Parts: sequence; structure tokens; C-alpha cells
Amino acid sequence: MQASPFRSTLRSLCAATLIGLPTASWATSDSAMRDALEAARQQQWQQIDERAIEGHILSGYVDYHRLRSQLPHIPPSQVQQFIGQHSDSPLAEWMRGQAIERYGSAGQFDNLLAVADGEPSGTARQCYYYTALLDRAPEEARAAGLGLWRVGSSQPDACNTLFSRLRSDGTINATAIWERKMLAWQAGEERLSNYLDGLLSGQWQTAIETVGKVTSDSAALTSAPSCLGPECAASAAFYKAAMQRYTRENTPAAFSAWQQIAPRLNLPPSDQQVIEEELAFYALVRNAPGTLSWVDSVLPSLDSERVLELRVRRALAERQWADVMHWIAEMPASQQERSRWQYWLARANEQLGNHDAAMARYQQAASDRSFYGFAAAEKLNQPYQLNLERNHFDEITRGHTALLPAVQRTEALMRIGEDGLANSEWLHAVRNSSSYQARALADYAAQQQWHARLVQTTIAGEMWDALDWRFPAAYRDSFLHWGRLTGVDPYLLMAITRRESAYNPDALSPAGARGLMQLMPSTASQVSRQLGLNDPGPYGVLEPELNIRLGSTYLRDKLERYQGNRLAAAAAYNAGPGRVDQWLGNNMESFDLFVESIPFRETRDYVQAVLSYRVIFESLANGGNSEGVSLLSDNEQTVRYDRALLARR
Repeated sequence: MQASPFRSTLRSLCAATLIGLPTASWATSDSAMRDALEAARQQQWQQIDERAIEGHILSGYVDYHRLRSQLPHIPPSQVQQFIGQHSDSPLAEWMRGQAIERYGSAGQFDNLLAVADGEPSGTARQCYYYTALLDRAPEEARAAGLGLWRVGSSQPDACNTLFSRLRSDGTINATAIWERKMLAWQAGEERLSNYLDGLLSGQWQTAIETVGKVTSDSAALTSAPSCLGPECAASAAFYKAAMQRYTRENTPAAFSAWQQIAPRLNLPPSDQQVIEEELAFYALVRNAPGTLSWVDSVLPSLDSERVLELRVRRALAERQWADVMHWIAEMPASQQERSRWQYWLARANEQLGNHDAAMARYQQAASDRSFYGFAAAEKLNQPYQLNLERNHFDEITRGHTALLPAVQRTEALMRIGEDGLANSEWLHAVRNSSSYQARALADYAAQQQWHARLVQTTIAGEMWDALDWRFPAAYRDSFLHWGRLTGVDPYLLMAITRRESAYNPDALSPAGARGLMQLMPSTASQVSRQLGLNDPGPYGVLEPELNIRLGSTYLRDKLERYQGNRLAAAAAYNAGPGRVDQWLGNNMESFDLFVESIPFRETRDYVQAVLSYRVIFESLANGGNSEGVSLLSDNEQTVRYDRALLARR
């Protein structure tokens, strides 16, 4: 749906007034700016029509490229002047970063510090910055430089001068070199590891040879010397790296090796804790035989949320309800108080006959807007707590918002096809606005039906309770239409789309999934053939209406596979039906145990998000009222999650 003609006209008039152009000049001016920006990127200055872009609200983008091309041969005062002129735009920080990099590369460290504003982002710029600080704030620079050194991968050439000076003054000593070698060894960075060998003296030769032996045969770890390097300086880093490699390669064998070597090693407690935390984690993940009692003995000393989570999930899988309560009680308060663990404390108390304690825990969990919060509310037969924030802005406020330079730049960038820069402008404005102004920007995005940008706005502005904006009714008519034709709950379709792409129709995942409902091209081809349609190809599938049609059909097929069960279908949409079929073999008697039994964190989180998002979408459609809305159907709550859930084919 387009914005109203009145509002569009108002925006155009306001914008034209702001930059001093008659409305008839927009197309010509934007065309000239589009050409000028492309020429500026190519440093083809003679092709820029300066008169045509004079006064254009995006002229700062051309100035940015011009000034950038002149670095480092301009004084920092020019850079600072540009930063001041564009302080309300991301251009300011981009220019600062470029100046730091160019001045640093040229060794103009006084100029670098003149434009810097604290530690920059990016490793190369940080290395230049701390090189510049070595003479002004040596202690700060040395500490930061050591942190940049201690990584297991190669660092940019920009770090060479900093590292060279830190080696010369002894900050990076032989122990620091060995520690980095061990990090590189852990990371499989053989070339870096070998390079670091050359920086070590003959005193480290035995340690280097031991690494070679253990690389060839991890079991050689049990016969490795307890003391490696001068004054045993290599021992701790070696055993941490070696045990991590062995643990990930063969957890049972690593556990056996650790039982043999731990008593004879004199490692600092912190290093021993790192080794045992990793070993306990993989022992639980891989269900390594004979390790559970050891895990239980060391777990209280590990200070590890991820291992405690795994231990509770292990107890749930085995229906050891007393153990569930015990290990949740071991969690730090910040972890234990989450609705997920309050819910499971309630379930454990319920199973053990502690009715009052169970109701109290359910009540605490039910205050949260989440999968487990909603599940707890259903246990208590009470409405869901949506904690919905309402915001109201009138046309006058929207008119003022339309006049903001950041809004004007965003819309101008969109007009010339620079959506990436438009997003940068917009989100910079949100992050640097007051809470009220950020919400005015969100309201404006909602009015323009910039669905993906609206969701990004709520994230950048941390508007977690502004559900109307976080979950807008994007493409609602299409979801209702294809939901009706395929027999799929349209709110489930909305929830999956919100989780998959956050309404970005051009979204492309690292795995290759595309569009609103994140369909793999092969899936899109298969479903298209099923429907008698032509193969849309990798770009045709991005078309929103077709993407929703194909995604709805694909989800329908998953629902049919699992007899309409939305938990299983959502899991299959994320992880594939083959994996879900396998997980159903665990024979979980209830929906919550099935969710916790899903071995992939991504899929566990996905299923919970999709089902809770569905509740939110339906509640918003009811005016923000969750009465009559259910997280799960009666069947989904009572059915066993086993192979019987698979429809006969």
C-alpha cells in the first residue's frame, strides 16, 4: 500500500523547501546526483556537474569521496571541519575512520591523533591508533597492543610497526610469542604457527618438537613433558591448546588422557578451569560414556552457563526432576531467573508433587513475553503478558519528522537507488536520537510502510515493547490469501517470515536461502514444479508474492507430514524434515520436552520464536488482546512427540 497522496505531496513540498529546489527539479537533481556520486567513487571529478548538484541534500557524499581521495595530503583541520559539518550523518565517522587509516599508513601519527576520538573500530585502524599512542600513553598502548597480538590468526600489515616496537621494548616477549603460537595451533593456522617458531630461541625447541608430535598423534599428549619451555613457561598454553584440539577431535579419548595427566600438571587454576569447561561441554554434547559423574563433580567450579544449561537438558531428557532442580539452583541468578528456567523449575516441582512451589514458578515465568512465558500462562489458565507499548504521533509531528535532514537524506538515497546508504543514514539517526525522537522515526517508517527498516529501527532504538512496530502487518493481504488457499494459519506464515527475513524481500542467507520466507533455489524449483509453475530461478524467487506462495505451499507440505503439528513443522522448516524425523525417535511425551531435546540451538530458538511470534501477530490483529489466542492447540499440547506423529505416506 502506498502512502496517501496528501502525505506524499506534503513530504515532497517540505523536502523541496528544505533544499531550495522546486518540486519539478527533483528528477533532474537526483539524476545529476546519482551520476555525480558514481563519478566520485571512481574519482572522475571532471565528469561531475557541480552546478547541477549544488545545494542537493546529498552533496556531502560527493565531498566525502573528494576529501577521502586527498588523504593523507591534507591537514587534519580539513578533516575535522568535514566531521563537524556532517556530525548528524554516518559520513562523519566514515571520514574519521578513513583519516585514521590513511594518516596511519603514511606514519603521520600526530595528524592521526588530531582526528581520532578514542579507540577506532577495525583491527588495522586500532593498530595505527595504538602505534600513534606509544609515545603519548605508552602503558595504554602496550596493553592494547598485547591484546591485538594475542590472536590465533594473521593480523593486517598495519599492525607490523606496533608489534615490532612492542617486541623491541620487551612487551611482546618469548612467552607472548609462544601463547600466540598456541592460539594459531588451536585455530589450525599452520603458516602462522610455523612463522612464530622462527621468533623463538633454542630454549623452546623441546616445546616446539612436542607440539609436532601431538599434532601427528593426539594420544602422544599423555607422554608429553609436564614442564615445557624456560621455567615451564610453555606448559599452560600448550596443555590448554592441546586439550582443546583433542577434546574436539575425540572427546572420550581426551577425557581419558586428562584423567592421566591432570594430577601431574601444575597448571594455574584458571587454565585448568578452561580445559575442564571445554571437556565438560563436549562430554555432555556428545554424551561421552563414563563422563557424567566427573562432569557433576567439576561443574560447580566451572562458572559456565553453557555447561549448566546442557546439564539441565540432560536431566530433562532422562526425566531426573530432582536433578533438574539441583542444577538450575547452581545457575547464576541472572540465568536462573529467565522464564525458561523458571518454567522448568515449575515443571520439576509439579512432577515431584510440590504444587504451591510449581504455581509460584509458573507465575514468575508467565510475566515474560516468550515461548516459555506463554506456556506458563497456559498452565495457569491466564492471559499472556504482552507488555504492549502504544505510541501515538499526529500529522503535525510527522510533518516535522519529514523535515529532519537525516530523513531527507534517507529518502533521497532511496530515490537514487542507494538503499544500503539509506539504511546507514536512517539507523545512525535512530541510534543518536532521544527515545522520543527515535519513536517518531519509527512511526514515520511505519507510515511509509518501510517494513524491514521499521524492524531495524526497533532494534537500533531498543524498542522491545513496541510490538506494533516490531511485528508490523507487512504483506498481510498476501499472507491471508495464500494461507487461505493452502490451508496454513496465516499468522504462522507471518511469524516464520518475521523470523526468517524480518521482511527484507532481498534477504540472502550465507547458505543461499532467498527472499521473505528464505527459500533455497532448489526448494523453490521443486515447489514450482509441484504447482505447475516455471522455475523462478535465483532472482525470480525474490518476488514477494511468489516467495510467499511457494513458502506457504512448502510449509503446508511440512504440516501435512506431521499431521498439522506446528512445532514439528517449524523445526522442519528450519532444519529439514530428515532431522526432525530423527528427533521424533527420542519419544518425548510432551511438547516442552521435545523442544528441549532438539540438539541444535538455532532450531530450538527458531521454534520458540516462531510459535511466540505467532501469538503476538494474532494478538495484534485482535487489537492487542491475547484473549482467545493459544500458543499451541490442544493436540499439540497433549500428543506424544514420537514417530507416530509422522503421517502415513
